[in-house]
Amino acid sequence: MVLVVLLVLALFVLQTLLPNRFREAPAPGGESKVAENLGPRDHQRPLTVTGHRAARALANMHEALPVFIALALMNLIVAPQAALAVTGAWIFLAARIVYVFLYVGGVPYVRTIVWLVSWVGLVLMIVPLVRAIP
Repeated sequence: MVLVVLLVLALFVLQTLLPNRFREAPAPGGESKVAENLGPRDHQRPLTVTGHRAARALANMHEALPVFIALALMNLIVAPQAALAVTGAWIFLAARIVYVFLYVGGVPYVRTIVWLVSWVGLVLMIVPLVRAIP
């Protein structure tokens, strides 16, 4: 379970860096990308459409990550050997990776199905916790 948690956190870090990779090109004669990145970033170039998608995918991860982390930690404490929880965590991770690619790529419908699959993973993580309630 610890490995999956670390991989989900790594995905979160990568997603955090992703939106800024998709900014409009600098104006001719304007500040270079390096100068912009080293400066205070008071006046950043606007995000492209893809950058906005990456930012929305990140915002969605901001909503899902606390739920995942809480469930993972509770499972580590209450049911550390629960195979169903580990399977759910792997499903969550795999679905979230696919979700980012689909969201950034602008793929509708399938993206929503993959999002639902990630929540199925969370539900699988809940089952061992419910079983542990006396």
